[in-house]
Amino acid sequence: MWFFGLLREPNITMYSKLQWLKIAHQLQSMAQAGLTYSTNIYDRERYEQLLDITAEIVTEYSSMNMQKVQELFGLEKGYLTPKVDVRGVIFRGDELLLVRELQDGKWSLPGGWADVGYSPSEMVVKEVREEAGLHVKATRLLAVLDKRCHPHPPDIYYVYKLFFLCEEVEGEVKTGIETTDVRFFKASEIPELSIERNTPSQVEQMFQLRHQAAPAVFD
Repeated sequence: MWFFGLLREPNITMYSKLQWLKIAHQLQSMAQAGLTYSTNIYDRERYEQLLDITAEIVTEYSSMNMQKVQELFGLEKGYLTPKVDVRGVIFRGDELLLVRELQDGKWSLPGGWADVGYSPSEMVVKEVREEAGLHVKATRLLAVLDKRCHPHPPDIYYVYKLFFLCEEVEGEVKTGIETTDVRFFKASEIPELSIERNTPSQVEQMFQLRHQAAPAVFD
């Protein structure tokens, strides 16, 4: 639920650091749930203390200072649930549509956070239009993936990723305010990907899933 930053201590393995951060994530969820549902003043005080301990763990195993961690924790209200990221999978023949991200200059499937008020399929249509200029129709859910289970860098949030196969309806390929290029690529020509958003294995999986009639894959 936070940005882990650059992991610091050279005498601690990356695996060990990530394990501690995973523990911190679980503790934060427990503390937040307690603060959401408990009405006992003494229990709430203990949950606040647990949240402070969690912030100390994150501070110790990341490059963030305590104040920033506590600010990010303070943004979370109510019971913690995963955030949802949607991605559009659009093919022209054997080529897959990718957009170049303004933020890091690398490539991804068009998509982003799901907004309140949109269904998942409506959201992916909106994202593709805004990032790639195309109006599409979502035709099939290909995959529901837990970001934690794939080789993404550590994230601010706990994320579920939804991949939708989409068909072009109208429009012309063009960039949006968050993209600097839009192109179709063959499987053998995939450029450097923005692994914060999608990994090479996920993109490869999309090429495979488009031809399968099986239900969506999931973690």
